[in-house]
Amino acid sequence: MRSIWNGAISFGLVSIPIKLVNATENRSISFRQIHTEDGGRIRYRKVCELDGQEVSQAEIGKAYEEADGTMIPITDEDLAALPLPTAKTIDIVAFVPASEIDPLQIDAAYYLSPSGVPAAKPYTLLREALKRSEKVAVCKFALRGRERLGMLRVVDDVIAMHGLLWPDEIRSPEGVAPETPVTVRDAELDLADALMDTLGDVDIGELHDDYRAAVEEMIAAKAEGALEAPPEPRPEKGAQVIDLMAALESSVRAAREARGEEAAEAGAGAASVTELPARARKTPPRAAAAPKAGGAKKSTARTAAKATAEEPARKTAGKAKKAAAKKTTAKKAAAGEKKTAAKKTTSRRRSA
Repeated sequence: MRSIWNGAISFGLVSIPIKLVNATENRSISFRQIHTEDGGRIRYRKVCELDGQEVSQAEIGKAYEEADGTMIPITDEDLAALPLPTAKTIDIVAFVPASEIDPLQIDAAYYLSPSGVPAAKPYTLLREALKRSEKVAVCKFALRGRERLGMLRVVDDVIAMHGLLWPDEIRSPEGVAPETPVTVRDAELDLADALMDTLGDVDIGELHDDYRAAVEEMIAAKAEGALEAPPEPRPEKGAQVIDLMAALESSVRAAREARGEEAAEAGAGAASVTELPARARKTPPRAAAAPKAGGAKKSTARTAAKATAEEPARKTAGKAKKAAAKKTTAKKAAAGEKKTAAKKTTSRRRSA
């Protein structure tokens, strides 16, 4: 790998010549800007805003812009005159536990390679000392014209350096957390724990960029002229109010099915009690603290259940009584009509 910086590690009075190489690479796919009418590349030219003339790189210098827009020219000689003891040195200032380094500070990563055969012995000494102490080295170094903070640690048989942001470059999280107070129930935490346990561990080395792979396939198909019509975009869903417990239970079931474990019964609306950790099946403290109130509630619940069960029977009996009454009324009305008709017939015969 090509080195991007040459210098030395300063370890007390020990100096270790090293070469700095990039430990990471950007694998994202980049695109060019084109003129959509003819496909021509769009390029940027550096133009002076005062005379409108294009300028070459040799004519471009540095300047610091004041708040009022005033430009203060800064030359390379001005910067070279500044005291910068870490210009060619990675200066170790302390050894600390790795837990003291806030992950928010971690920036770019580099590998340090010993420069030449004589550097191999002190390089190995520092590497083994870091391993045995189980600590990391905090250091200062200068790269691309400014001093930076760094951390040295061991990766396999190599000393790696992480660039660190200065503490005052880390923003405070003030105003980021939820503004309204939220209470999380133990049952919800138990389900969240069950979901975490079900998802289990993952081999980071097996993870890959699915989107990048899809873009590469699309580019290859388009280059061959075999690109199919893109599917219609799915309508975006707005924010929805969800049942957190139901969502967690469904997530646990889905995760277990994805891992090939025993799936929940088909059509079940909630995870069974046996699917949850033991702590999720404990009797809630409120129920245990008030047994009398609980007994009264159970008695009330049984009475209500009995009344609910008897309600259909009462309704059915009432309907039957009403139907029988209607039939009786209809029979009486029919008998009355028959008697009236008979009287009319008798009176007609007598008149005749």
